[in-house]
Amino acid sequence: MSNFAQRLIEWQRAHGRHDLPWQGQDAYRVWLSEIMLQQTQVSTVIPYYQRFVASFPNIAALATATEDQVLAHWSGLGYYARGRNLHKAAQIIMERFNGEFPRKLEDILELPGIGRSTAAAICALAFHERRAILDGNVKRVLSRYCGIEGWAGDKQVEEKLWQQAEALLPESDVATYTQALMDMGATVCTRSKPKCVLCPVQADCVALQTERIAVLPTPRPRKTVPERNAVFLLLMHGNDILLEKRPGSGIWGGLWCPPQFEDEIAAQEWFGRTGMEAKGGERLEAFTHTFTHFKLHITPLKIQLARKPLRVEQAGSVWLDVGEALGAAIPTPVRKVLGQL
Repeated sequence: MSNFAQRLIEWQRAHGRHDLPWQGQDAYRVWLSEIMLQQTQVSTVIPYYQRFVASFPNIAALATATEDQVLAHWSGLGYYARGRNLHKAAQIIMERFNGEFPRKLEDILELPGIGRSTAAAICALAFHERRAILDGNVKRVLSRYCGIEGWAGDKQVEEKLWQQAEALLPESDVATYTQALMDMGATVCTRSKPKCVLCPVQADCVALQTERIAVLPTPRPRKTVPERNAVFLLLMHGNDILLEKRPGSGIWGGLWCPPQFEDEIAAQEWFGRTGMEAKGGERLEAFTHTFTHFKLHITPLKIQLARKPLRVEQAGSVWLDVGEALGAAIPTPVRKVLGQL
């Protein structure tokens, strides 16, 4: 066993996290936690995870649920393709593996939404297999410890990190070691203000010894963040609001949203075509919702209708009481708007 691995294992047993609700659980719960933890912090994930397993305690329950039910439990967590892929994967597991989470890495990798590091983490944590992981936290730990320069999104840099991840793997206690890497990145070797004095491998950390903690790992090359505009048309009749189910792919895929337009002119033209009659309206306060790759400036237009139309122009639409809508599968900006109504 490498000295690096031994020190991390000993550190994890003494100082690592031992109270996470998915620790020591079966492959289903490990899988669920790994998917939820992609791009999302532990403190945010825990309540979502607990609600999710309460409603869907096993793969069969998840597979037989509707997509709307799954996305309603995912609402507010973001990156909704994760929830849709989780649902699809559960159905595949029921069909191909009789409801048992597959043990072979090759089979796990074929499930939607699971990449190399996630599959390896499931194998290591649930099945105690000797597999290397390389999530965001681990990339940061290895970049600093090994002194690897360059943005981790670059293929050559990523390959160097994978080589180190494989080389440092211990022969035993892989689950503990894997958890140690995750805990180190989350609690000690953090992005800003790392607690190097608490690090069990500080003595031979290249970044610390060469005073490059602040510059490693190399950040993603900066790009100008695109900005877009959207108008939410809040069509109200009493306390009921019209929501539309968005297409399965793209931003907010499969979620329920008010009719959305690029600008107010497009919204007015659409409203005119529907034949609906307004008895009052107001422009609510605009706000900005930031995604990882663009900013969306949202203007909500609230319109009280004289009467509820028998039908609307587009299929996949539904009238819901605002309180009921808040419990549906809606994205965070829509939840914010509905909360103000």
